[in-house]
Amino acid sequence: MTGQKADWGVLERRYRSYFRKREEVPFRVEPPVGDGRTLGRGEPVFTLEARNAAGITAVNSLDQVQVGLAYLDGHLDIHGDIFSALGMRKFFGDFHPIAWVNRYLPAVVRGKTEHDRRSITAHYDRDPEFFLSFLDSRHRCYTQGSFKTDDEPIEDAMTRKMDMAIEQLGLNPGDRVLEVGGGWGAFVEHAGRKGIEVTTLTLSEPSELYLKELIAREDLPCRVLRQHFYRYEADKPYDAVVNMGVTEHLPDYAASLRKYAELLRPGGRVYLDALAMRAKNRMSTFMSKYVYPGVSTPLLLHDYLAKVARSPFYLTSVDDERHNYYLTCKVWAEKLDANREHVVANWGEPLYRHFRLFLWGSAAGFHSGLVQAYRWALELPER
Repeated sequence: MTGQKADWGVLERRYRSYFRKREEVPFRVEPPVGDGRTLGRGEPVFTLEARNAAGITAVNSLDQVQVGLAYLDGHLDIHGDIFSALGMRKFFGDFHPIAWVNRYLPAVVRGKTEHDRRSITAHYDRDPEFFLSFLDSRHRCYTQGSFKTDDEPIEDAMTRKMDMAIEQLGLNPGDRVLEVGGGWGAFVEHAGRKGIEVTTLTLSEPSELYLKELIAREDLPCRVLRQHFYRYEADKPYDAVVNMGVTEHLPDYAASLRKYAELLRPGGRVYLDALAMRAKNRMSTFMSKYVYPGVSTPLLLHDYLAKVARSPFYLTSVDDERHNYYLTCKVWAEKLDANREHVVANWGEPLYRHFRLFLWGSAAGFHSGLVQAYRWALELPER
């Protein structure tokens, strides 16, 4: 039975060390055997309940990956304020050098575009109805909205984002746009209804099928291709390129900028947004292995701007989107929790737990500043 007990000495030493220079967050640990205990003073904000030996072993390990996997497998539950729990994820360590090497080795073996395809489809190749269980109901947009107020409906924030992108690109009916990453048709539908001709690229088969049905049903002047951005060849230049949330999957900034320049007419523009961090490749092991496997990595803004300076593009704007992304992820996480019974009944408890960690963890990351986000625009000079 000793394997089912909490190692209170280890946990309390870590608690004192972690909160030496931080505001304390009291929380409780409930082991499968023996009495539980609250770490810190005051009412616990959340409780980690170990349901069996595997759950308490993960907690005692003080390791992010083990704790995350124990939650995914149902060995560990989080009760109470999960936002606060995930906001202090660094309470658990994340030192996994072998996992870091294994993250990049497959791209060398398989080739970059094939590895990108496998990595992206690992996250997106799911029933579209699953994503629709937590995305906004009007646009089904899987990137951040642009909120006027913190309590604004997410649907209005997403409409504002689509209109802002169209305005920033100076698009009119009949203009030709390439979208990198079609998702569930947010930009295709909104721009297509305005008479803008959108070619959208995706690597996900469910996304491709969903977009084809959407385009046909709405009779939009658009098309979808299942093709990697780097391999796409256009028969004539585009007026603009839209990239909402795909720069994270295209970390070779110089190659991406060259491809934008190749695909645009002189004077053409690019709209982009992405989540970011202050150091490249600092995504947690759990996130990079179990949520976005592969070489996807948050934007490193100063590195990107250095590449822009060496490209033919003008940088026309940069805006901070961190608060917008926090609000978006918070709404998504709340909707997922509200739809828990539906999600579990249709896609199972493991997928619910997977995305619950992902969405609440993302909201906490943006709120704390661990993760940033930006939107920016580029223009190709007239030759």
